[in-house]
Formats: sequence, structure tokens, C-alpha cells
Amino acid sequence: MYIPEYFKMETEFIYRCIEENPFSLLVSESQGNLSATHLPLLLSKDKQSLIGHFAKPNPQKESLEKEVLCIFSGPHCYISPSWYETDRAVPTWNFTAVHVKGILKPVEDASQIHQSLQALVNRFESKDSNYKIDQVDSHYIEGLKKGIVPFEIKITSIEGKEKLSQNHSEERKKKVISELELLPGENEKAISKLMKDRLMK
Repeated sequence: MYIPEYFKMETEFIYRCIEENPFSLLVSESQGNLSATHLPLLLSKDKQSLIGHFAKPNPQKESLEKEVLCIFSGPHCYISPSWYETDRAVPTWNFTAVHVKGILKPVEDASQIHQSLQALVNRFESKDSNYKIDQVDSHYIEGLKKGIVPFEIKITSIEGKEKLSQNHSEERKKKVISELELLPGENEKAISKLMKDRLMK
């Protein structure tokens, strides 16, 4: 990913971005063809791996033991040049994104597979949900496990980009923030908050 120095994301925020935006795009190459799967990935507690699974019919499972790229997209929005104090400007897009490369490894240990599925459920079920994977019929769960390919991605490199108008003046950043706060979209609100947070540093 092309990252000018002033758009480089701090390591702590990279991990936060993954945790807040876990629905990833996993890209790999097999026999000269690129493949991509949209799926949730969880960062391991030691931050050394990503955890997930494919559906067994997914041909991307042929990428096991190979390097893959996982893309995590955060909030993003259009930035209009009409918000600036000059007519010498062009449209752009502010966004956050993280790219993780790693080796795709199969997970075969039964307890590790169950723990990974439990971790996914715990991450996404609401706190007041009455759904508990351990309360589901065990034969049913074991049958479903036969239809997936559990994996972990051993991280080899990780980088993040936050394009938040850092290459503009403070005055212009404040104008952009003000305009974004007038818009109803969640992405616009999220980008304006990130920009304000950076101004306060």
C-alpha cells in the first residue's frame, strides 16, 4: 500500500482498526489467478495471527501454506474542494485502511477450532443475547464444523494508512471537520471525529 509518511498510521491504531473493522477482504493467488473472500477475521491476543475460516467448497482454501493479503477498511468519505478557502483545489477521499500479510495455516486441533468459533460468536453477539454456542446441540455443531476450513494467518507484515487531510493546514482541516459534521452519514461523522482527535494531539 502506498503510504506517504504523513499518512502513516501508528501501530496502536492499526490494531484498533482491525478490532473495530473485523470484516476483511482476504486476497490470495493460486495457479496464476487472484481470489478474494469477504469474511470476519479476529486478531489473536498476542497480535501475531488472524483467525477465521472458509466454507469448505471455497477454492481459496488452496492458498493454505501461502502468503495472503488481508484488507481491513475503516471509515471513509468524500472531501469536497468547495469546503476550502481557495478555488485551487480538487476533490479527494479521506479514509483509514490496514493491510496485513501473512502465511495461511490450517487449524486442525479440535479444541482450537472450537475456541476460534466461540471467539467469533462472543465478538459479534450482543452482550444481552441469549445465544451461546455451547448450548447448541453438539451433534449439530460438529456437523457444521465438517463444512468449514478453519485457519490462522501468521502475520509477516502489517501497515496502516489514515488519510485525514494531514497534508493541509490546520485552518483547512477545521473547515473540513465542520462540513463533515453537518452531514448525516456515519462515515462522515467517524472521519470528522478522527480528524478532531488528531488535531488535539
